[in-house]
Amino acid sequence: MGYNKSFKSSDGVLNHANSLLVKAQSKLEDEFKQLLASYSKAVEPDRLFDGLPNSLRPSADGDGSGKSPMPHGGHHHDDSETAAYTLPVLIPSRVLPLLHDLAQQMVQAGHKQLLLQNYKETRSFVLEESLRKLGVEKLSKEDVQRMQWEVLEAKIGNWIHFMRIAVKLLFAGERQVCDQIFQGFDSLSDQCFAEVTVSSVSMLLSFGDAIARSKRSPEKLFVLLDMYEITRELHTEIETIFKGKACVEIRDSAMGLTKRLAQTAQETFGDFEEAVEKDATKTAVLDGTVHPLTSYVINYLPSDVEATFLGIWKWDDSNSQLASVTMRIMQALQNNLEGKSKQYRDPALTHLFLMNNIHYMVRSVRRSEAKDLLGDDWVQRHRRIVQQHANLYKRTAWTKILQTSSAQGLTSSGGGSLEGGNSSGVSKGLLKERFKMFNMQFDELHQRQSQWTVPDTELRESLRLAVAEVLLPAYRSFLKRFGPLVENGKNPQKYIKYTAEDLERLLSELFEGKSMNEPRR
Repeated sequence: MGYNKSFKSSDGVLNHANSLLVKAQSKLEDEFKQLLASYSKAVEPDRLFDGLPNSLRPSADGDGSGKSPMPHGGHHHDDSETAAYTLPVLIPSRVLPLLHDLAQQMVQAGHKQLLLQNYKETRSFVLEESLRKLGVEKLSKEDVQRMQWEVLEAKIGNWIHFMRIAVKLLFAGERQVCDQIFQGFDSLSDQCFAEVTVSSVSMLLSFGDAIARSKRSPEKLFVLLDMYEITRELHTEIETIFKGKACVEIRDSAMGLTKRLAQTAQETFGDFEEAVEKDATKTAVLDGTVHPLTSYVINYLPSDVEATFLGIWKWDDSNSQLASVTMRIMQALQNNLEGKSKQYRDPALTHLFLMNNIHYMVRSVRRSEAKDLLGDDWVQRHRRIVQQHANLYKRTAWTKILQTSSAQGLTSSGGGSLEGGNSSGVSKGLLKERFKMFNMQFDELHQRQSQWTVPDTELRESLRLAVAEVLLPAYRSFLKRFGPLVENGKNPQKYIKYTAEDLERLLSELFEGKSMNEPRR
């Protein structure tokens, strides 16, 4: 009987002890929660920028909103791989041992879930707040679709920068804090870290995903490559920071985005190549100048293409992928131009058009880093093609008038009687006809070709010179030989309309793209 009684009283003691324990534990929980909350503050953008290597810091003309201008693009391989990043202090180092002790006591008391919940609520909110202050926004595929391209392009440039800051500074810093507070409980550390970061990671990746899934269009090609580059550049860090079983989904979603961006870029390139090859715009450029398609395509070749297409096909690290892509785009453009050049009725204009357009391609490539991709062989080969079209233009346009100003067919014995300046045996009537024909042909050539355009000054000059070099000596010698015969007759000016100097002056008016009714200079 007494045994039972003592058992009951010990029951009371236990209950009492339990309630003390519960109080102590809730005090423990409150203390942990309060301590964590009071030292958890969102990080201001400026403090994050301070942690970046100099080359990646935003320019000074920001507006202080944390949306200051970002350095553009994803190609900072030269420095960002090796340059130092300084992690922001997320929680003062003196507070970390206290938090670690409290966490340890909570785990020992069997309150692991509670600990996890408290930690996650506080830290995930602060992390999202830091990203929001930086300028990260949650955008859906629909939001992206509705945006003006210029706005979207700027957002993509910022996103590339945000990704770098988030992974290398915020997530890396968060991982450090987590590891210190939960030192000794590795699986708990991984789980806490995964739960704290999951919504922030998804906020960042969802924008990339929205772009990768948005309607494909050629102008997106190179920004997709920039985005692909940054996800690939951060790949190893993501694998390291998000280690452990708890983070497997986060790692997979980052990897998934990299692959999706690569795939979309590849498909966009395929569309682009096909669009260039098949572009059927009927805008014939009447004056044979550089076609809008040519400048459109050339503007697409990014100026900093060194790394863009790397690895998209085989994840390999050579420029050969990009080189072959660039070459294929150039070839598609050339094929299209060949087709467009056939729209001209005048074959001389066909050659002038091809000369202008291929010259523009060569010149643009030589001035950009595409030169390293396509190589000197490409440049030399295409310079030869430009020269071939220039020669074909000259031959096609000027052969006829050169025949008119030659002695051929003027003399009964095929030119024999002209030796020594002896011009007898030439029919004056035939000669007058020949002079009239020359004038008519020249007037027509001059009128037509003053409307044609060679936009490049140097090329224009050299083409005029090439024409002058064949036409002027031929005309001078024709004039010297046969001029006196006509000058002695009636109305010589009716036949000898031009001196060689006149012709030279008129040739300097060619290829200026004058409209029909503009007066001659």
